[in-house]
Amino acid sequence: MTEPLIVSLDVGTSSVRTLLFDGRAREVAGFGKQIPYHVRTTPDGGVEVDADELVGLAAESIAGIHRQLSEANLQPRAVASCTFWHNVLGVDVNGAPVTPIIHLFDTRSAGAARRLAEQIDGREQHARTGCVLHPSYLPAKLLWLSETDIDRFLAARRWMSFGEYLFLKLFGTATASTSMVSGSGLWNQHLNDYDDALINVLPIDRAQLARLKEMDLPATSLLEPYRSQWPRLHSIPWFPALGDGACNNVGSGCITPDRFSLMVGTSGAMRAVVEAEKIEIPEGLWCYRVDRRRYVLGGALSNGGEVFAWMKRTLAFGTASNDELEKQLAAIAPGSHGLTVLPLFAGERSTGWRADARAAITGMSLTTGPPQILRASLESVALRFRNIYDVASRVLGAPKEVVASGGALLHSPAWTQMMADALGHPIIPCLEKEASGRGAALVALERLGAIPHIGEHAPETGPAIMPVAANRPVYDELLRKQRRLYTKLFEEN
Repeated sequence: MTEPLIVSLDVGTSSVRTLLFDGRAREVAGFGKQIPYHVRTTPDGGVEVDADELVGLAAESIAGIHRQLSEANLQPRAVASCTFWHNVLGVDVNGAPVTPIIHLFDTRSAGAARRLAEQIDGREQHARTGCVLHPSYLPAKLLWLSETDIDRFLAARRWMSFGEYLFLKLFGTATASTSMVSGSGLWNQHLNDYDDALINVLPIDRAQLARLKEMDLPATSLLEPYRSQWPRLHSIPWFPALGDGACNNVGSGCITPDRFSLMVGTSGAMRAVVEAEKIEIPEGLWCYRVDRRRYVLGGALSNGGEVFAWMKRTLAFGTASNDELEKQLAAIAPGSHGLTVLPLFAGERSTGWRADARAAITGMSLTTGPPQILRASLESVALRFRNIYDVASRVLGAPKEVVASGGALLHSPAWTQMMADALGHPIIPCLEKEASGRGAALVALERLGAIPHIGEHAPETGPAIMPVAANRPVYDELLRKQRRLYTKLFEEN
């Protein structure tokens, strides 16, 4: 293996895992530990995680890879990390949590988002922060907490992401990255600073947020008992957690505007990285940062692989194997089911940002069966990505490549073909199993000076899945029908 070695910690929305990468950003087999976990949901749209429980899982995963490093007598050069974006928790004067982690999928602040929209110009705010007034982001979450749980809200001395809280527990300092804060909705993307105009209408102040002068600085001195438990990880740089979406782009090699990343896991996203002094932020999309000099522009769906999982659970496919499902899906011609589906089971983010939107299926008849509903639902998710693709292409130009990652998509050749047909563009599978963890490692290698640029080592990719030209008009018509249904349900009422 090539030195230096980088330990990568990836805290996702359903699991915590550690990985080991060498100096060429290749995953080192036999190292790392993955621990699944479940979020806590409530009937009113709450999605929460206990902060200390998640720290415990991260520590268990880190302990696992430290044990493996010790057994192999290997010394890593640094620790990289990424976590899911748009989460927040409050801590008191002693650094103890006074709230759970409020998850990005929590929709309880939808009303607060609407009230904010009545106070400020949403278009101007979006043009500055790259984030709309939506329950995904911190402005609505913080206002909602102040209105519904004033005692805990007032007890919070600091508001932070989970990555900052993890650093607080490990090092005694809650250090943030520009990447993570840029996805909060509180960050002015053009100034690389907090957006004072927005903070001034919220019941918080700058002193309660991550300090600019400390952002992006690595920590090196672990607190006890971690110092004694992980001697190989003490006195080496630990870089603050980056946003997992930014790392996914880096890890899959999508680091230029002409290379779109298509990721479908539980949720989904399409993104492009732009290294520039300024960027146009179009309506419908969001804009965050990889770091201080790189933007990441794109759109996200709350309904990605979870649509596939929901359909399989609900439509009683029983013991049908994945191969059997693939055969059934491939046997149905595009659009032949006669259905129009809006797959908005968990509300909408890009491009309409309607948190109150919900799923709908029209066109069913007595001959409609589970395979037709499943096929139509997967096509409908592909069409939601087409909306993002169209807006991003208008701003950045049509991409030369679309690179796909995420197990939910790549484990289904039939669905990948639907994506290629709906976009009208070849889909290149990224064969890196852990693109986000790899991306965090590449950023760490660049910051260490071990590589000159995050694009130094290309990811492993597979043969492109080509769109079928004859299917393009079918998907164009399906898109028109889906947009008409969306307008009827959510824009005319």
